[in-house]
Amino acid sequence: MSLAWDRVRAWRLSRQHLDQRVGSERLLEVVRDVCGFHAQMQSSTELQMWARVDRANREDITEALWEKRELVRTWCMRGTLHVLSAGDLPLYVAALSQHDRWWKGAWLRMIGMSEKELRATLEAIRVSLGATPITREKLAEKVGENSGGKGRDVMLSGWGEMLKPAAFHGYLCSGPPRGQSVTFVRPDRWLGRWSVPSSDRAWREIVRRYLRVYGPADREEFARWWGMQPAPAGRVLKASEDELAAVDIEGHAAWALAEDLPALSKDRQHPPPRLLPAFDAYIAGTRPRQSLVDARFQDLVFRKAGWISPVVLVDGLVAGVWKHELSGRRIEVTVKPFTKLRAGDRKAIAEEAEDLGRFLDAPVSVSFQAPV
Repeated sequence: MSLAWDRVRAWRLSRQHLDQRVGSERLLEVVRDVCGFHAQMQSSTELQMWARVDRANREDITEALWEKRELVRTWCMRGTLHVLSAGDLPLYVAALSQHDRWWKGAWLRMIGMSEKELRATLEAIRVSLGATPITREKLAEKVGENSGGKGRDVMLSGWGEMLKPAAFHGYLCSGPPRGQSVTFVRPDRWLGRWSVPSSDRAWREIVRRYLRVYGPADREEFARWWGMQPAPAGRVLKASEDELAAVDIEGHAAWALAEDLPALSKDRQHPPPRLLPAFDAYIAGTRPRQSLVDARFQDLVFRKAGWISPVVLVDGLVAGVWKHELSGRRIEVTVKPFTKLRAGDRKAIAEEAEDLGRFLDAPVSVSFQAPV
């Protein structure tokens, strides 16, 4: 099948729930559909919800995380903090636990441990955590008691080297914050439901979910999204080849789920302009980047140290960047477009900003700077 990029973008936006917001009762469905919200910053997590869920409130994420335990915050693809649907965490752990970086010489030398010491420390983390949240300092003490002083010292390192491998093995996830301190819990105890599928079954489902929302995609794009080398990513895709179909997007060869071809071929209405926050899942996961933003402006979106700017979407393309700042009792939204915006788009962006004010419980003023 041959496709045009504008059709692919429109389909991706619909799968991301960015063509129109959905009801608040579908929050968990949205998180599941987009394969999790980026969660480096709590404010970004909340705004990813706001961009997709109608009449959402900031407390909805907090309640789902710490009270209902329907969401979970942990390290996932690319070793990045994500908020996931709690019911999906065993699925991701089944694939994440196959990651072999931790057992290679470079990693072991960096943390100053042998493989035996690392495995003992990870096991100590597992037995030290339960359903009761404990701080990192308390966890380090317990790990030291269960594995020795080296495990305690590594746990207290400013780099947090043990947190990601422990999370990848399903031994650790975030608990509710305690003042300025983070806490951790053991997922199978905290969530109360835990059944990890086989890795083969997990990979097939993860391929389906990825392609349903970020596809069509090639081997390298899937590898970048997950955080793995292209060769193993190719093997993962090949294991699902009975479900895949080759497509051509203006000369770009990619794979799609065969069952999605009818939906991909349909014409769709142009979506309204949208304001997306820093580290939004749509921007972070979409490849190739030139399908999303003109090469001239990519450095304004994908910045140094892995920072992804808040962006303005027009017809699924990044048409500018924006920021919001609290000034007195008002929120000032500043939009910097890449090219001149149409009057209708400016009006829609202003309406988006007004709803942001509702979400943040403050009146909003909007200003548009001259194009880049």
